[in-house]
This record gives sequence, structure tokens and C-alpha cells, in this order.
Amino acid sequence: MESSSSGVSYKKADASYFEKRHLSRYAGVWSLWALGVGAVISGHFSGWNFGFATGGWGGMLVAGIIIAVMYLGLTFSIAEMSPALPHTGAAYSFARTAMGPWGGFITGLCENVEYVLTPAVIVTFITAYVNTILGLDPVYSPLLWVFFYAVFLSLNIFGLELSFKVTLVITLISLAVLVFFWISAIPNMDFSRWALNIGVGPDGAPMELPEGNGDWFPFGFSGVLATLPFAVWLFLAIEQLPLAAEESVDPKRDMPKGIILGIITLMVSAFMIVLLNPSLPGVGAFHLGSALEPLLDGFKSVYGDSGVVVLGLVALTGLIASFHTILYAQGRQIYSLSRAGYFPTALSITHSRFKTPHIAMLTGAGTGLAVMLVIWFALGAEQGGSVIGAVLLNMAVFGAMFSYIMQAISFILLRKNLPNIERPFRSPLGVPGAALTVIIACVTLVYQVQDPNFTKGVLWVAVWFAVAIAYFALIGRHKLILSPEEEFALEHKEKAVAAAAAARA
Repeated sequence: MESSSSGVSYKKADASYFEKRHLSRYAGVWSLWALGVGAVISGHFSGWNFGFATGGWGGMLVAGIIIAVMYLGLTFSIAEMSPALPHTGAAYSFARTAMGPWGGFITGLCENVEYVLTPAVIVTFITAYVNTILGLDPVYSPLLWVFFYAVFLSLNIFGLELSFKVTLVITLISLAVLVFFWISAIPNMDFSRWALNIGVGPDGAPMELPEGNGDWFPFGFSGVLATLPFAVWLFLAIEQLPLAAEESVDPKRDMPKGIILGIITLMVSAFMIVLLNPSLPGVGAFHLGSALEPLLDGFKSVYGDSGVVVLGLVALTGLIASFHTILYAQGRQIYSLSRAGYFPTALSITHSRFKTPHIAMLTGAGTGLAVMLVIWFALGAEQGGSVIGAVLLNMAVFGAMFSYIMQAISFILLRKNLPNIERPFRSPLGVPGAALTVIIACVTLVYQVQDPNFTKGVLWVAVWFAVAIAYFALIGRHKLILSPEEEFALEHKEKAVAAAAAARA
């Protein structure tokens, strides 16, 4: 079956092809909620706080609100598209229906970069915490990487029910840790003295104000814009939730609820952590602008150093939650592109007993781990760790931001070109919300590019894209499979063409 307008060709697979790629349904509303919140929650434990050094407390707050608006537009768009197109492909599926095979493939590649590299970055953070807590020599970090990958890949592979139960438990524990921190911090906070202790030095760099009581916006509105990339960490990865569509019991009913409950949970948590963490005595916004373990610093402010091991383990829960849930997303994302023929089809075969995409998960994890090991042994422990934590992180963020733009554009095109498809949920923000998502994402990318590490990351993303696009152009596009995503897209394209012809007649 040829599709000359898109330059691709299809073959219809027999029943045995899909039987070998069967997924099971288990997830309800709260499993989906935990999958979305768990993926993001590590960003409330660390990473977001670097925004204080570029915007001050007020800059961080306003940047967080702007990014929250972007994610509201994105998540409401996804909440509409995911039950209308309830396929594991998620972003690729939305873009495939809206923009054709090439649009779907490019969008899928963006998410592929994000989901392969983000777990690699998170496991380096987990290892750094463990090394600090247990006093281990960082030279042995690669052994811990392999250990954590092995443990959490096993939890994801050996049964869907087990994977979702672990996701729910560690997400609830992570939120409980945050709530416990809020309750502990509120009686001890001194907002004006500590949260407002950033000023501008003679060289324009952040300067600590010993008495606090500084400006809310020491770097002005430009500081707010420069802080947007850091505010992304408060919500990054909530968009992975639709990847569970074919493992949801009732995606048309539960997917919008899970997504909306997830973003509401994250907005509340984000505000509380931005308010309380820098307001504690001895912590402050100036220190947090460069702190690697902000939540642990907050706990130490309240409870002292005596329980540092216990507090460190507590602060580790958020990182573990995100590592586990994004490994899940990584497997489903590779699986969906493979099942449709964009990636080699062998990657989408599911486990004969557990019905999980084990080959996709092992391949994605192996790729991420291999990239880390090459960097580590090529550059040495100290420099290698720095590159993994900076360049790979920025590669993942670039992939995510570009996928947001593509998903929002897909939403707008689907509203325009396929107005009559069944939509169990309709975004109350509509096309304006999606357009706002595109605008904010583009502005954020402009400020991310100003980071030298981000520029290096973009160059390596370009290499990643070049290799994948070459494979698709030379091989993959001639071997596409009529998967659920592809059949849906082709069927509705034919209907749209017929309707347009009838209207002209």
C-alpha cells in the first residue's frame, strides 16, 4: 500500500504480528495520576532552584506562573487528544494524524531523546545522593548506575500491575515527604530575611544581602525570562501520561481525569516548595541558586545535621519516583514507534508472559547507559559527571520543549481539519491555550540556547536526529505497518478528503 503524497509505503500485518506486541490493561485514574506526578516530582526535590540565581525570588515565582500557564495549555490539549486518539503513540500519534508520517516521526524523535536521556541524568543524581549519604567513592558510580537500572527495569518488565503499584506507592511517599517538609517549614520560615536575600553585585552577578529584605525582582523582567528554563523542572514529563493509553482500563474516561488531577497536584506542590524552601533560616534564595540538594538543605535547617543519613534517604524518594516512571514511558515510546515500523519492528515485541515491551525498555535503557559510560570513561569521573549532568540534561529538555510545540500545533490542526472526530473531553482553553503553549515554549527555548551547555546539547540532538532520519528516509518509510495509530490517521484523512470533495461539489 503506497502513500505517494507522504513518500511512505505500508503493509498490513497479520494477527500474529500484533499478538506478539500485545499490551494488557490495568491502569485506572489514580494509577494514571501517579504516573504523571511521579515522572515530574523529582523536579520539586532539586533542579528548579537554580532559577533564583537568574531571577531572584519574585523572578522564580513569575517564571513558574508563566510555565504553569504553558503546561496548562499543553495538558488540556493532551487531555482532549489522548481520549480521542487512545493509542500508546501519544505525541507521535497526535502529530501523525495532524501532520502526516514525517510530522509524527519528528515529534516521536523529540520525545525519544527526552525519554532515553532523562533517566540517565536522574540516575546520576540518585548516585550522587547515595555517594554523599554513604560516603562512597564516586569512582564506583557506574556500578551504581547499572544496579539502579537493573532494579527498576525489572520492576517495569516483570508485570504491568507490579509496575503501576510501585509507581503509586513511591509517588505517594514522595508527596508525603514534600507535605512533611511544608508542615515542618511553615513555623520556621522568615520570608523577607531569607527568600529576599539576593541583590545585584557591581558586576551584575547575584550578591547575597546579609540582612535580606531585598527586591522581589532584583534582575528585572529580563531575569524572569532567563528563569523560564529552570521553572520547566517543576512540570517536565507530565506529558508522558498518554503513553499509557492502551494500558488504561478506560482511557476515554480516565485519561483526562488523570492528566488534570496531575497538573493540579503539581501546581500546588510547586508553589509550596518555591515559597518555603528559600524562606528557611540558613538556607535562603542566594544559597539555593547554586545548591545541588535544596530539599535536604531545607530539612537540615529545621532538624539539624544529626539525621543526615535518614534525611538524605527521604530526599531520594522523588528521584526514584521519576526514574521509575520515566523508564516506563521510555519503553512505551520506543514500542509505539517500532510497532508502526518507524524503528526496527523487533523492538516492539512484548514479553510472552508479562505483556510488557521488554525489548524496547532494555534497548532504551542500554542506549542511555552506554552514552553515560562512554562520556564517563572518555572524560574521567569528575568532568564526565559534570557533562552528564549538564549536556545530557539539556538535550533531554530540548527534545521535550520541541515536542510541546509539535503537540500544541497538532492540537490546533486537529481542531481545524478533523472537527468531527469523537472528543470525550474538550479543552476549555481551546486553540488559544495551545497557541499560548507554542509561544511560551519558543521563548523558553530562546533563553535555553544562551546556556553554553544547552548549545552543546542541541548539537548532539542534531546528530541523534540525523542518524534516525537517515534510517527512516532510507529504510523505515518503506516498511511502515498499519498499526492502530497509522490506521486511525489514514482512515480520518480519507474521510476529510471525501468531506472536502463533497463540500466543493
